[in-house]
Amino acid sequence: MSKANVSFWVQKEGNRPDLLCGRAADYPVAKGHFLILVWSTLVLGGLLRAFLKNSEVIVLTILSLFGLLIGQLAYDFVEMHQIVYPLLRTSSFSLYCYFSPLIIFMAALDVDFYILKNVFWQVFLTGLISFATAFIIIGYVVLKFNKHSWDLESCLLFSMALGITDPIYSVNSLKTIGISKMYTDIIRGESMIICGFTSIFFSVFHRGILQMSNFRELHVIVGLTLDILGSIVCGYWCARIIQFILTDLFSNTLTNIIFCISMVYMTFYIVEFLGMSGTVALATVGLNLDSLSFKPRIKLIITKFLIMFSCIFQHLIYTFFGIVIGCGQFKYFQFHTVVFMSILFVTVNFVRFVTVVLVSPILMHSSYEYNWRWGIVIAWSGIKGVFSLLFAPEVHNLAEQRVESPELFILYIQVISLMTLGINSYMMTRLARTLDLCALSIPRQMAMQNAIKHIQEMIQSRITLFKTEKLLTNVNWTLVEEKTKIEYIIPTPHVSSDNKAKEEFPTDEVLLEEARLHVVIIQISSFEKQCNDGVLSVEAARTLIGATKSYCHIQGKFMSIYDVSTYVRARSWLVKFKNTLTFLEYHKDKTSAILYGHNRFLIFVYHIVFSEEFENAEHIIGIMYIYPMIMHLWPTARKLNVSGLIFVNYYFVCLYLLESALKIIILKKKYFHQHWNTLEFFIVLIGIVDVFCIYFVRLRPDNLILIQFTVIIGYFRIIRFFPLLKIIIPLLINIVDVQIKKRLSLTYSITKGYVKSLEDTKFLIRQISSRKSIDQKLYEILETNKQDAVKELGLIEHEGRDVVIALKTKQAIRNVIAKALKSLTFLSSRGIIDKYESLEMNKVLLEKIKSLNNFPMAIPLPTPDKYLHNIIWLENKDALIEFFKERAKLAYFDYGDVICKEGEMPQGIYLIISGMAILESSPPTFGIERSLRPDRESTTRFTEYCTSGDIIGELSCLLKREIEYTAICETILQACFISLEDLYEGFDFFWPSLEYKIWLKLALSIAYQYFESSLVDEDLKFQKCVMLNHAYVETLSSYNEMSIDNVNMKFVILVYGSVIDTKTEVPYFAPYILPKTCEQLLKSALATFLTYLFCQSPNSSEGEGNLIFLNRKLGPEPLNVNVGIKITQWMLGIPFSKLVTNKVSHFRDFQTLKSR
Repeated sequence: MSKANVSFWVQKEGNRPDLLCGRAADYPVAKGHFLILVWSTLVLGGLLRAFLKNSEVIVLTILSLFGLLIGQLAYDFVEMHQIVYPLLRTSSFSLYCYFSPLIIFMAALDVDFYILKNVFWQVFLTGLISFATAFIIIGYVVLKFNKHSWDLESCLLFSMALGITDPIYSVNSLKTIGISKMYTDIIRGESMIICGFTSIFFSVFHRGILQMSNFRELHVIVGLTLDILGSIVCGYWCARIIQFILTDLFSNTLTNIIFCISMVYMTFYIVEFLGMSGTVALATVGLNLDSLSFKPRIKLIITKFLIMFSCIFQHLIYTFFGIVIGCGQFKYFQFHTVVFMSILFVTVNFVRFVTVVLVSPILMHSSYEYNWRWGIVIAWSGIKGVFSLLFAPEVHNLAEQRVESPELFILYIQVISLMTLGINSYMMTRLARTLDLCALSIPRQMAMQNAIKHIQEMIQSRITLFKTEKLLTNVNWTLVEEKTKIEYIIPTPHVSSDNKAKEEFPTDEVLLEEARLHVVIIQISSFEKQCNDGVLSVEAARTLIGATKSYCHIQGKFMSIYDVSTYVRARSWLVKFKNTLTFLEYHKDKTSAILYGHNRFLIFVYHIVFSEEFENAEHIIGIMYIYPMIMHLWPTARKLNVSGLIFVNYYFVCLYLLESALKIIILKKKYFHQHWNTLEFFIVLIGIVDVFCIYFVRLRPDNLILIQFTVIIGYFRIIRFFPLLKIIIPLLINIVDVQIKKRLSLTYSITKGYVKSLEDTKFLIRQISSRKSIDQKLYEILETNKQDAVKELGLIEHEGRDVVIALKTKQAIRNVIAKALKSLTFLSSRGIIDKYESLEMNKVLLEKIKSLNNFPMAIPLPTPDKYLHNIIWLENKDALIEFFKERAKLAYFDYGDVICKEGEMPQGIYLIISGMAILESSPPTFGIERSLRPDRESTTRFTEYCTSGDIIGELSCLLKREIEYTAICETILQACFISLEDLYEGFDFFWPSLEYKIWLKLALSIAYQYFESSLVDEDLKFQKCVMLNHAYVETLSSYNEMSIDNVNMKFVILVYGSVIDTKTEVPYFAPYILPKTCEQLLKSALATFLTYLFCQSPNSSEGEGNLIFLNRKLGPEPLNVNVGIKITQWMLGIPFSKLVTNKVSHFRDFQTLKSR
């Protein structure tokens, strides 16, 4: 080749790219044959991957040899040369633009941004040191040992291309053996930094060669800064656009995939066209997109498409560059070529070891555990890949001295890439297993064993259920049990006999730390699920996930709500800014005209001063003075219009003087009570001083001090525009108020999502750790954090009740529509409605969800009597509401007031309208003497917070027993009080339905509070339980024994009092889910109530069987004592009368009353 190929970044005008390798075509070039080569490569690659599933290096090696063979045939035969000729004429920049964008985007998308952010500077310095080390050492070795007469420039460019660590292959082998994602993200982040540096340096190096006279250090530094910052900004806004489009409810999957891939390529091309780095921009795009940036399950589909395209591109790249190598002359391939390859392979790994030694002190100070074992594994992670190959042709293009065999640059990099891909990947996985980096710790092994045991129990239960089906009686169940048995070998570390005992019995600190990490994982999963369900906004979920990942690396740190508040840095400065604006807001201090009697002049001035026209005239005067002020500040205009500006100044001073005089005449001393009036008076004084100064300057034009003072006073005229802020301040207050409401809504949503994550975590405590002491510690920590968060919820609600009401209303609408969408999906899947009708109805529901984006930020507070509609057991019935509305009273409490004390008899119930109260008590008794309870020695004090909508005192009023907690106001509190006498009068008037509904509501509360994990698939909505008899409440006091039909009863839950199993004589204390082995119950001396909750079968005509647990709060949950069910039974498909021989009379009465 006599000419260099086209530049990497810019193609010269009028020139086409010369051949990268081989000879020019001396025949008419036919079109359309190149696609045969492309599809043949894809087919061969697909077949190889199908037969060699876990041997990517072998597949790429075969494809490279296939390309080498095709290239050699093209070198010798014209027919083959026609096929590969379009590839030889393609510029290297085109290949780079075709293949690199999707690969770098996929690598960045797989990186956890929050993990990388915590160790960003460590990773950045690691990438910088790795780049510099490879540049120096590889460049020196290539310059010293190569025999191809490469100049210094070629050696340095070759070292940069060979120093790139592939962001895909460098971690693929580690991901397959279960290495923690935070370590793979660190390696991948370093690889992307090196790749970005290389692309930027190639760009800068090329611009320096074209304009050697302007090539200066300053230009390089400025260019690097602009490339990096500009690329990051472009990538960030591109990520926001992609996120906005992909989260649209009406976009379909195919549209999302096409748009995402198109935006990736368009961003790359636009950024490259602007002279910046497309690689850095796409890395920024990928890092700013996470699972919450897409609709549910869309990220998984897009990732699969990216993996597919990435695999295709890699096959094509290795095949194409194999063809390029084959089109060269084999006379340059000598024994020294093989030796030099070996030297380069050793050098590449030596550079990696040196880099690890240099960066180890930096990584030691990172937030994650780094030790010598990880250093050894990372030292083998310097795998080269497609990016090194794509940069390889530019070594020849950018070098001043042309070499006779440019294909050797590609040959060396491709061979080193295959060698590192095979040898380094194997060494990484082997060392990771040998050094126990992929082995599970003892606590994780326990958690895994618990999970396997749980799954095996579920399988066995399902087999037992299938055995009862008639159609499956002739099945070989022994073979089924044998084939379904889980045999999973848990990776265990290799420990010596001395440490074996210590590993088998870890300390509580070790187990607690491992459990903490499990809590983090559960919380993140809870945040994502809440976001996908529409309970949590995307911004709130992303904030919570970011805060969780930011604190998870701190050993022993359980994230509290105060940590989240610190992470968010909520609304404090906005509130201060609003208070400042409110202080500066202009308020008219209007007095009565009667004070002026019959003085016509004063009355006339009064009407002028307090008219809207007068206020508008003030603003017009200030606006009119803008043009004279500009002329005054412009020296040329000021010299030409000195006299005119002086007279204009006199005119405006008179206007300001007249304005102030009129106000002083009317307001007198009150004039100075308003700070804006004080400012106007100060403007008048400055204006008068300005006028006199100008007059004295005319008398004494040679006095320099007087002239300087006059000039300074002249600049003070700018304060005449300050009164115009009176127009802007109300607008600013409205804007700030909207932002405060948004932040308040976000903070409430964050806190509520945090509370829900703690509730989800508490149900899985036993799966996290198998040691009771750890379970107890975890429960105490989570309960404390929950109480703090609930307190914050109360304070937020007290601060912005209208905002919280709007947010709760919006979430309720979202939940109802989500439920409707699930029902629509069910009806469509069963063929009940047509697919077209289903799609149309789905659009209607999605439109309603989308309209919630314009939902008002605040809703006016309801009047106190409207809160009676929120009492669930009143069922929003007018007769009940009117009855208690006439008898209810408003009660007001100040901060620190005691609403009720523990041990006192109840006076009535309190429905909290606004404010927050803290409830404190001893452990709840549930109607059982403390001496008989298993936890009788517990002295833990329980605390809980009640906010707007909660009810205090229901259980105590129903039982007419002493209150078991003390309620103290945390804020100013307003409550609706219903006395005990009025409540029981309502019981008599609406007997027996009202009392029964209160018990049912309390029953559902205890079932929700204590057994949510067991009842997660059940529908415990109060209205549905009342209307469809899905649940029933009963008392055991009417008979002493009760039989339980375990075939038809789903759950039996004891929630108040105690019972005894007549068969085993085992006592059960509330709250407790009775086992299936319990067939007959006997009321103990202390048992007072027995409650049944039972459900209709899916085949029953009386109700639905697809049960989903109610998410909304069914009632107060203070201290786990304000609940009152006794035993809960869930029936499947058989009416209550067929299961229990002792029918309950008042149940029939209740049905009769309900039908009326």
